[in-house]
Amino acid sequence: MPSRRAFLHQGSLCLAGLGTGRVLAADSSVKPTLRVGLMTDLHYADKDSTKTRFYREALGKLDEAVAFMNQEKPACVIELGDFIDQAPSVEQELEWLKTMEQHYARLTMPRHYVLGNHCVGTLTKAEFAAHTGAALSGYSSFEQNGIRFILLDACFREDGIAYGRSNFHWKDCHIPAQEQAWLKDELARATGPVIILAHQRLDLDAAHAVKNAAEVRALLEKSKKVLAVFQGHSHKNDLQEINGIPYCTLAAMIEGTGPENNSYTLLDILPDSSLRLNGFRKQTSRTLKAEKA
Repeated sequence: MPSRRAFLHQGSLCLAGLGTGRVLAADSSVKPTLRVGLMTDLHYADKDSTKTRFYREALGKLDEAVAFMNQEKPACVIELGDFIDQAPSVEQELEWLKTMEQHYARLTMPRHYVLGNHCVGTLTKAEFAAHTGAALSGYSSFEQNGIRFILLDACFREDGIAYGRSNFHWKDCHIPAQEQAWLKDELARATGPVIILAHQRLDLDAAHAVKNAAEVRALLEKSKKVLAVFQGHSHKNDLQEINGIPYCTLAAMIEGTGPENNSYTLLDILPDSSLRLNGFRKQTSRTLKAEKA
């Protein structure tokens, strides 16, 4: 397990020099009203490593994160997509998914899933959902301690066709009109703060962003309820603020060999609605606050 000293050192490094006005000095003494676990981009596969991606090691990295979450006991854990890597056949990809689900299911608290493009590369969304606890629709929401968590699905082509059976290019990712209508309704129904979870990025990263991200951001901004957006996909620590909403990209668990290259997070929601991101291993720690309406 990473040491507390390592965590604090990492946090001090990331807080220095980020003068957006929304990144605050973390106060570890403040007790959160809610704590959830986050992880992303495991890309598990029983295949040889590439230059930076060590597919078989993803299972051990997941086991470390699960053991840590069970020790710390957040209210729930959310993985932000690319749970598995794409396989050449449906049968092989299902085997990889079943293996990962057996290990992820060792969590002692509720677990949630955001769909990534690799999750439904060869599989269909229905097949992924049938072998996990993921929502059949691909997008979903839940409420915990007065906070609404909205899990988006950008695994759709521009023409609205859902990903599956290798029918897409990974850069052709959109949130279709039907899902936007659902999101608008979810935001309207929320009686408290909202946190958005996505795989593909909703900020200004051109290569990895949802192609109609500006439309989605407009809905989030109009609601004046969104504390932050957490996303994966580009495999790197990143933070952008757009019109008062922080967009925080989490580091991928697949990148790099050895446990020291793992990456997972405990997210604290504090009484003043600021967010404390406790990053472990390669994940940067941050404290964020959305601009008040």
